[in-house]
Amino acid sequence: MEPTTLQLTWFVLLGVLMAGYAILDGFDLGVGILHLWVRSDKERRILMNSIGPLWDGNEVWLVVFGGALFAACPRAYAAAFSGFYTAFMLLLTTLIFRAVAIEFRSKRPSPHWRQAWDAIFSLASVGAALLMGVAFGNVVTGMPLDADRNVTSGFLDLLHPYALLVGTTTVAIFALHGAIYLALKTEGDMQSRVRGWVRPLTITFILAYALTTLATLLFQPHMVDRIRAQPVWFLIAIASLLAIANIPREIFNGREFRAFLSSSATIVLLLALAGIGLFPTLLRSTPSPERSLTIYNAASSPQTLGIMLTIAAIGIPVVLTYTTVIYWIFRGKVRLGSHSY
Repeated sequence: MEPTTLQLTWFVLLGVLMAGYAILDGFDLGVGILHLWVRSDKERRILMNSIGPLWDGNEVWLVVFGGALFAACPRAYAAAFSGFYTAFMLLLTTLIFRAVAIEFRSKRPSPHWRQAWDAIFSLASVGAALLMGVAFGNVVTGMPLDADRNVTSGFLDLLHPYALLVGTTTVAIFALHGAIYLALKTEGDMQSRVRGWVRPLTITFILAYALTTLATLLFQPHMVDRIRAQPVWFLIAIASLLAIANIPREIFNGREFRAFLSSSATIVLLLALAGIGLFPTLLRSTPSPERSLTIYNAASSPQTLGIMLTIAAIGIPVVLTYTTVIYWIFRGKVRLGSHSY
């Protein structure tokens, strides 16, 4: 069965929205993951203020992705919530605690107060990144769907080794992405130390990525079937390796923005590889693949897809414009002031 133009467009659009969220919220989750790597109150405030004006706008992309999935593929949306409900609630909790930590940390001068919120902010950031990776790992692995295409497994069933490995890799790439962003936003001695974080974080990510790739080849061979059938897609894998290799080169030469573009490209290319491997599946069913939810059987009617595509064509440029304006206004290095967090 070949997808219609509308179905294919929405599959790609969902991937674009996911990539946008991973790039933008990925670096501020990365900043949170690294938050406890600095010790002085001033430096921790600098880290928080580097994302303070941006984090809530970044999370808009997650809301847009959820809304797009609900509108375009409601059956996949319903099945995902039936299987990931507890995980999604935990993810929502971590995002709430991150927001509260950012707003509450500097409300009192007490060191114990600030240290407590620092720990909450960092742990919530790690937890959010890990849960996102675990959810994605289960999408790759597949989940048991009953005849009504509802997920029948529980929360603990999601925490299998492959999903945890994908979750760990997600934490690693977001931490690296966040470190590069901090190198862009800091200066002086702090920037020098942040730049020094990039190399070990790159090595950590490469090791996690290599293990995940090996595990995928061994235990999830369906993810490379399309690449075997159409080897041209292997160029994306090569491009991702080149993007990763370019990160330390750009950092060494003091070109932090180019390094940030390389880490962003890495995220996009890895998600593209995953999308190629999954297509046309949205939620794979195991051990009964005939129950899988695909872009064919989970999509809304052609009329609905057409109407929602028109709305997306209007709404997404608005989100892009808002994001661009905010990033332009708050460009440059972080400097603490009377209105800083």
